[in-house]
Amino acid sequence: MSEHVMAVVEQLEANELLGEGAFRFGAPDRVLLVSGGPPSHLARHSLIAAPPTKRVVIRQPPRNDLPAAEAHEPLQGELHLTNERSVLLAEVEEWKHGSWYHSVTLRAKDLEDVFAKLRAETPQTPFRRTHTTSLPNVAFWSGALAYDLVQWTQPLRLQHPPQEGELLAVLWLVDGGVIMDHHHDRVEVFGDNETWCEAAQLRVTWDGTAVNVPPPQPHREAVTHTDETHEDNVEAVRQGIVNGQVYQVNIGKHWQGEIDHPYVVFQRLLRSNPAPFSAYTAAEDLGFALSSSSPESLLMCDGHILQTSPIKGTCPQGSTADEAARHRESMIGDQKERAEHRMLVDLMRNDLTQVAVPGTINVDRFDVEAYANVQHLVSHITAQLRPDQSGASALQSVFPGGSITGCPRTVVCAVIDRLEEMPRSFWTGSIGYIDVHSGRSAWNILIRTLEAHLKSGRWHASVGAGGGITIASQPKNEVEEAAWKGAALRVAAGWMREEQTTLPQGALGIHPLQPPLRSPSSAGCGRVHTLERALQDGSTSNVLFIDNLDSFSLNIADAIAQAGHDVVVLKGRSPASEQWLDPVALHELLEELQPSHLILGPGPGRPQDALLTMALAHLALDGQLAMPVLGVCLGHQALAFADGRNVVSSPFGPVHGVPVEVDHDGTGVFVRQGQGLKFTRYNSLIAIENGEHQLLVNATEASSGLIMGLRHPSLPIHAVQFHPESIGSRDGQHVIAQFLAIPSDG
Repeated sequence: MSEHVMAVVEQLEANELLGEGAFRFGAPDRVLLVSGGPPSHLARHSLIAAPPTKRVVIRQPPRNDLPAAEAHEPLQGELHLTNERSVLLAEVEEWKHGSWYHSVTLRAKDLEDVFAKLRAETPQTPFRRTHTTSLPNVAFWSGALAYDLVQWTQPLRLQHPPQEGELLAVLWLVDGGVIMDHHHDRVEVFGDNETWCEAAQLRVTWDGTAVNVPPPQPHREAVTHTDETHEDNVEAVRQGIVNGQVYQVNIGKHWQGEIDHPYVVFQRLLRSNPAPFSAYTAAEDLGFALSSSSPESLLMCDGHILQTSPIKGTCPQGSTADEAARHRESMIGDQKERAEHRMLVDLMRNDLTQVAVPGTINVDRFDVEAYANVQHLVSHITAQLRPDQSGASALQSVFPGGSITGCPRTVVCAVIDRLEEMPRSFWTGSIGYIDVHSGRSAWNILIRTLEAHLKSGRWHASVGAGGGITIASQPKNEVEEAAWKGAALRVAAGWMREEQTTLPQGALGIHPLQPPLRSPSSAGCGRVHTLERALQDGSTSNVLFIDNLDSFSLNIADAIAQAGHDVVVLKGRSPASEQWLDPVALHELLEELQPSHLILGPGPGRPQDALLTMALAHLALDGQLAMPVLGVCLGHQALAFADGRNVVSSPFGPVHGVPVEVDHDGTGVFVRQGQGLKFTRYNSLIAIENGEHQLLVNATEASSGLIMGLRHPSLPIHAVQFHPESIGSRDGQHVIAQFLAIPSDG
């Protein structure tokens, strides 16, 4: 199919229906979305957009409007959070008289708001000439979003933001084009311009002749981080994990150099590294182009159902089928790879919970996807979109993707900024499309991507690559992995000769694995509320959940809802939460909410970093709270610390994303549960015995004896070190249900 796409593009160009010669129809800007790689449920359509007549350009605001963050060390617990965001200015331009002209400036508060504002700029009438695929049959927007839009999706300012005026997004209005349907072997021309459509229809046939793609000219490359610096960054992350500040961080580096034209690079990638979410976008008047052979989906939305397909876990291909199978089996059985993947699945479940109907998030598939040079573990997570949400709000909740950031999300975005010491620009951002009226959309993650800029008549480019760092990561191995992840692009760019890479070429394919056995349902589920909404509605008797900036917090909220309870989420580590540190204000808040139960949630750092959670832990142990209390992970440590226990680095090292067997005495939240229970741990710190305490130990890890559960002998106070909400916690829902069954005294 990739060859057919290239052939049609060549025909359209030759007949002045695309590119510089098509100025009477629209701009020479390019938007190509190409599905290649192993045939699957993902690789369905390819799109060649007709010459566009409207686009949106978003740039980094001036420093006066969005200053850089002060220097700080997030891996040492320094985290500068902010609720203040600069206005996001989206410049709408129209193609007239052979040039782009400014039309209107849209002022948006965040990424979701940009798409909301674009509704007024987007026709809703169906195309005069329609198509039969799942893509929208009305005008939709397609283009690229830079990773650095994280400044509007996370409560952070960057220490190393883009320079003023740097591109953050370019989107084009697609009102015509060519769609290639892979599953039905069908090519369709669609759009509003009948003249263009009729002419294009004559040019979509293909006789099988391959397009001539010139070999790469050799160019020199430079790299932003030496191997030694990369290794130091890996070790810094590992130390941050030991200290409990992060669980996993994806860090990378960039190779840079001069290239041939970026479209030629893209053609080479279509042949050497086909992938289901490949894309090419270009605006030569902006001196900008992206050539991507991304295998990873960030988000799909059909207006009702959401799907994300995160990738985490990588191994090489093999020179033979047997060798590829051995690499694949080794990856599947590797605890580090599985833990890293499980962590990502939990993170993406959390992100979807922000916009999904409670109880509808499910892992439908678990596969190994094999590409030209690498193989990946891939999960496919679906959810039902809430009626009050949209594809745009879903994108806001998941951007940037968890696979290229880490856990906990907000903290690791700050860590990435600190360690990489430069903006990521479009690498690890996204290319896709969205119908701003219906929310139907699909977005990739920009890995395996070359970003090009035109300078003094020559194209210069950057290629980013990296990997997720866990406590089990080896610095030299991570350096090597980043190098071979970037190898295909570096070869296509001419920076590296093909014979310099030792990566074998293997067969493309999908290898299904057994997904986790969990089939939630929305039947009988409660609702998840923000604190603001609960106060506005005057609702009472809900479960109050304290979110301590964890990337799994909303999974706990969803589990509470699945147990049939409404839950109010209070962000315990945000600038807005500082008001509740006043004892009088906190008392008045609890009086107003009258929660039936209180859950102190997980999060990064030490209990002392979570001031609101510590205040509530002390009140609970002093017998001043009328409702049952459960501490989870950091919440568990906070209750233990308030009880006089020390919280120290685990003597057996950090454990993140690994299910462990837990022994218990059948009391507290373990009532009516047998032995041999398995729960997922995400912790570097552990509470230990150091004298007389109010709280009694009622659960330990079977292999190490580490404290996994605590309870008060007379008060309804309970704590668990593990994460019962994790996809890997087989028996976790029972623990949550058992706690919620404890009656309140309120």
